[in-house]
Amino acid sequence: MCQYRNMSNQGVSGPCCPPATPASSFLAESVDAVDDAARKFKALGDPVRLRLLASVAAGPGGEACVCDISTGLDLSQPTISHHLKVLREAGLLGCERRGTWVYYWVMPEVLHGLSALLVSHEPAHRAATA
Repeated sequence: MCQYRNMSNQGVSGPCCPPATPASSFLAESVDAVDDAARKFKALGDPVRLRLLASVAAGPGGEACVCDISTGLDLSQPTISHHLKVLREAGLLGCERRGTWVYYWVMPEVLHGLSALLVSHEPAHRAATA
């Protein structure tokens, strides 16, 4: 339902709001999906985690060893491990232990899903003025 009603003296006809887009339908229909997306965006909202994700993505073959990720960051190993854990729990990174080291890789389908959510539809009123 539209929050603004038509004013009879303004001569406006038709609906006052544009039709719902798939993105707004997504937000209205799936509480679990919205909560999951919010958790992922929250994990990406920390500058250290964003740098760690970028470091992993830039690694050879799209993966990186924790020993390589920690180089160049002025953070303790437990702090880096905590941030990597947050990214893993959000579903943004996968990992595997190989000997004494843990290797991480970016989950591309998750990042594509978040990207699609953000750019799925440009609002009509902004597209017309751009």
